Amino acid sequence: CTTAVPGRYGEVPPDACNSNYFYDPSFGANIAFAALFGLTSLAHIVEACIFKKRFCWVVIMGSLWEVAAFILRALGAWNQQNLGYLIGGNLFFLLAPLWINAFVYMTGARLIHFLVPEKRISFVKASSISKYFIWLDIFSFLIQGVGGSMLSDTDDTGGTQTTRIGLIVYRVGIGIQELFILGFFAVTIQFHRQTVRLEEMGLVSPNIKWRALTWAMYVVLVLITVRIVFRIVEFSSGVSDDNPLLSHEGFVLCLDALPMVLALLLTNVVHPGMVLRGPESEFTRLTRKEKKALKMEKKEAKKARKEAKKAMK
Repeated sequence: CTTAVPGRYGEVPPDACNSNYFYDPSFGANIAFAALFGLTSLAHIVEACIFKKRFCWVVIMGSLWEVAAFILRALGAWNQQNLGYLIGGNLFFLLAPLWINAFVYMTGARLIHFLVPEKRISFVKASSISKYFIWLDIFSFLIQGVGGSMLSDTDDTGGTQTTRIGLIVYRVGIGIQELFILGFFAVTIQFHRQTVRLEEMGLVSPNIKWRALTWAMYVVLVLITVRIVFRIVEFSSGVSDDNPLLSHEGFVLCLDALPMVLALLLTNVVHPGMVLRGPESEFTRLTRKEKKALKMEKKEAKKARKEAKKAMK
């Protein structure tokens, strides 16, 4: 390769040694998406305050990461030799959807806790469902973070090998994420069917708009899946200017950014706070004193069972 003289905004041909992009990024398009994500972020902040739902900080974090990603991408469009804008924009862009994914997990678990009398699905408590899927999401987050960092390597001496490994790591990470999504789909379908029966039995009020929220969760998970499938296909041909999905910015904007905008807007329109109302709509939070008392109670019960066994002997 040869080192090209950068143009007005630092642009050079994709095959140049000092090329950081496979296309000429659009400042206007990236600013437009930054504005869209900014508006939905503002709406989520307002709704979280109105409905007093603390767990909504997760979706707010996801939308703000998208804002940061597109601000950095817009700055990079006018400063294409600046690696900080490139690396920061890519990492925020690649990882932001995981926050939105986690928000769906947290919403679904709270719906189960709110509507199912046993507060569990298949012998698994709603609070545990939330905990397990969040930790699985964090696991996927870490793998994708490592892969995304390696994809940003532009060092000529090791970038090719590092990028190749980064592709594998990132694709494994999003593959794992999709596996967890399918698992949560199964849990949600089971909850859906069970809640329909409860509603028919009169145990769930028809005034509770749980169906709208459940279908919204389905759609958000499908939108995240569209984005995951695109990323897998995008990187299947490697990282080079011969890959049409990498050499045209329109693909990443339409098949990654747009689905996430739609997902966030949908959660604005069908916000969990519209359904999850009342004392049972959140997991019980014990004070330190209550936790200590509960621990002592369990200890005493265990001691009593041991003494009872001894007495029987």
